[in-house]
Amino acid sequence: MLKSPRGASPQSPGGLESQRAARVVGRTVTRGLALVGVLLLSACMSRPPIDDFPDDAFPEPEALAVNDGSIYRAGYDVPLFENATARRVGDVVTIHLVESTAASKSSSTTTSKKTSISMPGPTIVGKPVTINGNPIFETDVNGANAFDGKGDSAQSNQLTGDITVVVVRRLQNGLLQVRGQKWIAINQGKEYVRIQGYIRPIDIQPDNSIVSTKVANASISYGGKGPVASASAPGLLARFFNSKWMPF
Repeated sequence: MLKSPRGASPQSPGGLESQRAARVVGRTVTRGLALVGVLLLSACMSRPPIDDFPDDAFPEPEALAVNDGSIYRAGYDVPLFENATARRVGDVVTIHLVESTAASKSSSTTTSKKTSISMPGPTIVGKPVTINGNPIFETDVNGANAFDGKGDSAQSNQLTGDITVVVVRRLQNGLLQVRGQKWIAINQGKEYVRIQGYIRPIDIQPDNSIVSTKVANASISYGGKGPVASASAPGLLARFFNSKWMPF
């Protein structure tokens, strides 16, 4: 409770000014707390940013000491009986995206149970025990329950296209780790295709290409950012009420 200054009544100018100041401070604090709450809610429910692959996605190979003027230069040999396909760090290879998945699931459960118990009342001298003609010890119990449940789920995805990636690492067993992305700007939005994984040099075709189904530990993503992507995403409150913190 606000107390007026000593010697000033609530109706005095000093008391009224103190009350007005207290109201202004209270409104300011309330607005500040509301703003902090909105900022915290926005920080918790905002979508994670899209991390781009760095431009220097692969380390440059160490330069080999060569003698200029020699016929043979180590590290620059081209075998005569091999295709000019990717096999070193820094080489590029084209991946044909031929991803197509389909999954479906259905379940059905039906259960039922019935229970019936009938127990006649006792008789004394051949006559049932009654009160006003109504038997008092006869018992009938009947129970029944039933359950019928059914569920269906189906999902399908398809991704086709081509993307050229870079060899970022060569393992000791010969596997090549590749990684790359492609950005396409359309009007006010940007779409991207990103892939990384491991490939075998023997699976690379003579035209220096490989299908995505032969990429091990493949991580393929397709998305975008811009006004169109933002408009198709749920709003702040919708993401909050659909989050894992909501018990309802």
